[in-house]
Amino acid sequence: MAITASEVNKLRQITGSGMMDCKNALVEADGDIEKAIDILRKKGQKIAAKRADHSANEGYVVAKTNQDQTFGAVLMLNCETDFVGKTADFVGCAESIIDFAVANQVKALQQLLDSKLDGKTICELLTELTGKTGEKIELNKFEVMEKPFVASYNHNGNRLATIVGFNKKSANIETAGHEIAMQIAAMSPVSVDEKSVPQNVIERELDIAREQVRNEGKPEEMVEKIAQGKLNKFFKESTLVHQEFIRDNKKTVGQYIKEIDAELVVDAFYRLQLGQ
Repeated sequence: MAITASEVNKLRQITGSGMMDCKNALVEADGDIEKAIDILRKKGQKIAAKRADHSANEGYVVAKTNQDQTFGAVLMLNCETDFVGKTADFVGCAESIIDFAVANQVKALQQLLDSKLDGKTICELLTELTGKTGEKIELNKFEVMEKPFVASYNHNGNRLATIVGFNKKSANIETAGHEIAMQIAAMSPVSVDEKSVPQNVIERELDIAREQVRNEGKPEEMVEKIAQGKLNKFFKESTLVHQEFIRDNKKTVGQYIKEIDAELVVDAFYRLQLGQ
């Protein structure tokens, strides 16, 4: 049967697929819009399966909080190329998902993927986006924070974003939250403080330090003491509260926080960056 331009355009408006894809789907479906939508969705699933072994290291990273800033989320939506990662469809999809996650306080990745948005599961929406873009699309990094106060930060270009949770609200907490979220983005700490550094990270740093000391020819009886000193330096440079504050390197982040409120504490943070 003959397919009109208006029918093709209608299907394109519904699905966002290309003109020829829409026309071919309508021809195959004998003009039935619903069947054509299913055909396009199946095409997306085929493309997803075909590209499953491709690398998806580009994309869009975004963090947001709810209105009273007691719940925040950060996610990374990946694709294969920077070009697709900047398209309106791709960015709009990532923004819609994070808005939904925050509004509904979704707390786990699988729960998010199974959630329905605009009548379809988010997993289905991502499959359709794969069909439209021809690239592998993945959402496999999603973190949430529920605390008395949560701040978020999105770096220019949306290749990096952070969320950070505090133990309480206090005067100037909005400003402090923004500054700490930026600090985390800029300096990439491994944890809040030395007590929260994973044991495997500590052991790795000590092993590296011991090897360095031995390669420098230091006596064996000095190895552990020097290695411990290198570990302490690592804590100073790589844990949030001990790092130099990027706004004023004459004070640490911990000192800055105590100036805001002596009882204010950073409970936890998440930092997502493309390529990491």
